[in-house]
Amino acid sequence: MNQSNDITLDKIQSFEGAYPKQIYVLFFTEMWERFTFYGMRALLILFMTTQLHFEDAKANLTYGAYQAFVYAMPVFGGMLADRLFGQRKSIFFGGILMAAGNFILAIPGPMAMFFFYLGMSFIICGNGFFKPNISTMVGNLYKEGDDRRDAGFSLFYMGINVGAFLGGLLCGFVGQQINWHLGFGLAGVFMLVGLFVFSKGQRMLGPIGLVPNLDRLRKRVFARQSNEGLIYLATLFCVPLFVFMLIEYKIINYVLPPFGVIALLYILWLGFREGREWGFRIIVALVLTMFSMLFWAFYEQGGGSLNLYADRNVNMNLLGLHLSSAAVNNSINAALVIILSPIFGWLWIFLSKKRMEPNSSVKFSLGLMQLGLGFYMFVVGGKLAGSDGMVSLLWFALGYFFMSTGELCLSPIGLSSITKLSPGKMVGLMMGIWFLASAFGQYLAGLIGSLMAIPNDDALGGKINPVQSLHIYSGVFEKIALVSVGIGLLLLLLSPILKKWMHGVKG
Repeated sequence: MNQSNDITLDKIQSFEGAYPKQIYVLFFTEMWERFTFYGMRALLILFMTTQLHFEDAKANLTYGAYQAFVYAMPVFGGMLADRLFGQRKSIFFGGILMAAGNFILAIPGPMAMFFFYLGMSFIICGNGFFKPNISTMVGNLYKEGDDRRDAGFSLFYMGINVGAFLGGLLCGFVGQQINWHLGFGLAGVFMLVGLFVFSKGQRMLGPIGLVPNLDRLRKRVFARQSNEGLIYLATLFCVPLFVFMLIEYKIINYVLPPFGVIALLYILWLGFREGREWGFRIIVALVLTMFSMLFWAFYEQGGGSLNLYADRNVNMNLLGLHLSSAAVNNSINAALVIILSPIFGWLWIFLSKKRMEPNSSVKFSLGLMQLGLGFYMFVVGGKLAGSDGMVSLLWFALGYFFMSTGELCLSPIGLSSITKLSPGKMVGLMMGIWFLASAFGQYLAGLIGSLMAIPNDDALGGKINPVQSLHIYSGVFEKIALVSVGIGLLLLLLSPILKKWMHGVKG
């Protein structure tokens, strides 16, 4: 990749207005990548339960293991980008792997089960390279202490959700109503569109994301292979390893916890090596990351139990039309975030100018409490359901409204906080740690979802009884609501201490 560019970093960071023009390259690249990711996610658990005939518990736990691996791999992708690969090369390589994974999922026939596991494994590896590094590049568009950073991440987050909305809507409809494999293939096509957009926008990005040291990357270190070649070979070696671990999904119980502890200790060591102030900032980043883990454990029911809940217990008839449950469930949240993101971006800038902007931990606590309120809306909808156990789409949408406002107080703020609280040479790695917390959240989400496994009713010919499933879903949703509000209040109490440990970092 060409390392030369006449656009300097100082010129990019000295922009006027709310957003630098380079953010739109990253916006549209991430938008199409999230189209791919959420389009595939819209189909995943329903494909397992209806086409591969997995029981609910196995489907939820397999989904949780897959999502956990997806969000654990960015630790390695971020670290390799910081030291060897650079963000741009990582994004290209990750995108190619994700496209390949979706095209493999699109292969029909008697070996569909094998291609299912193989395709997911390619996506796991690809996401590890792609996800942490495009977020890191967004942070690099802003100087340290720039008040517009949170607003920039809110705009970037809108791009994520435009892709999620379109992917969930189109792939969900095509897969569920026309052909499952065609839905997966459509996701792969748009990943290639994202890479094309990124390729065309390279010159605008100046030095951001380039390989940190070309000589070191190309240095031959083992069996006449360069560091770059070894990264490619090691990644391909990981693919069959993930196939095995997805098939034996319970192995994650023994892999994820020790990996998390080692990563945590390593990050603390690196942080305090940079000095006492950086060490305490890293502690704040890690505390916020831990609370985000609990947020995602509940929020990511959207890809698991809420997907099944929408399919089994939500009345999808609207104005005489019967909507696809996969399309609605995986697009309603994204549509709300698209609408609300500019409002939140404006709100943070407005409050900052008035010197009233809450710090990151307060925003996180508000996000958790709103998430709890969203789940309570599902409970209220269940109490008002008809005798057939079907819930109005209005209550389902209202629950997602509060989940979405909670998400906007936490997720883009978390991405922004990681770039503010981390030393420059650790940003990619810390972004990987942020997504590692999501991995634990996804793992917990699978365990929580398995608590809502619905048995088949023999009286209905082996089908699901909506009245019985509504009772089970509502019981767990109510517990999620209470716990989410409780941990939000706990974080609010801790916020003055965390603000002090930020040592002057704004937001």
